[in-house]
Amino acid sequence: MDEVSQYNSPGYTTFKMKLKKLIGIDLNSYKEQIHRRTHELMSRWGCKTYDDYYDMMSKDEKKLREFLDHLTINVSEFFRNDSQWWKLRDKIIPELIQKRGSKRLKLWSAGCATGEEPYSLAILSAVCGLDSMMTPVLAADIDQGAISIAQKANYRKAQLLNVPKEYLSRFFSTKDGGTTYDVNPEIKRRVTFKRFNMIEDPFGANFDIILCRNVVIYFTAETKDKLYHKFFDALAPGGYFLVGSTEQIFGYQKIGFESAGPFLYTKK
Repeated sequence: MDEVSQYNSPGYTTFKMKLKKLIGIDLNSYKEQIHRRTHELMSRWGCKTYDDYYDMMSKDEKKLREFLDHLTINVSEFFRNDSQWWKLRDKIIPELIQKRGSKRLKLWSAGCATGEEPYSLAILSAVCGLDSMMTPVLAADIDQGAISIAQKANYRKAQLLNVPKEYLSRFFSTKDGGTTYDVNPEIKRRVTFKRFNMIEDPFGANFDIILCRNVVIYFTAETKDKLYHKFFDALAPGGYFLVGSTEQIFGYQKIGFESAGPFLYTKK
């Protein structure tokens, strides 16, 4: 069976339906790249049928974790593409504080994976002096396993290479002789985690900053367009939407966005 026929086979259709019920992820919304990775892992595990593949994941949490990690949806690090973060710190957040006349901002990390992004945003909120009680960072992801990892807030040194030294000493504590680091309670308190399906669940409203980076790239063009409209509606006027460094929103003007720089959009 060739690759295209395999992706359209009745067995794969049933597998996708069962997987959606199990973990809430609808593979039909993803590009061919994800389907290819799904089948790569099926072959690696030696599964002869989709039923065997599904049973293996549904009965073994480690296998399910490996499946999700193989899709690379949860790959992240602190202050990834750091120049974008320093723009948030030095320009965007101070500008929003001035515009709003308040140090209470509404922040959202959509597709937060294992927590590096929302904790990075929480660190900036502390550095910029945002109200710690009234400015929680909403961290949302469809993968409860990834959220559980994020809530432990323990990371390898390699995940912290972009963290400035002064932030490392102020907002982290070392463990295991400096091979791993815990996020300090001050930052953990600034983040609220939530399981969330961005394709199906309703969005909130009046966010000042939304980050959705290196998530939408995996979706089909139709799904991307729907999500970008939903993100636009979720922003407060004057709010900012930041995407990943390999992403751009084609036709952003038709949605209502204005460009605010590379990979950054605003709602006027």
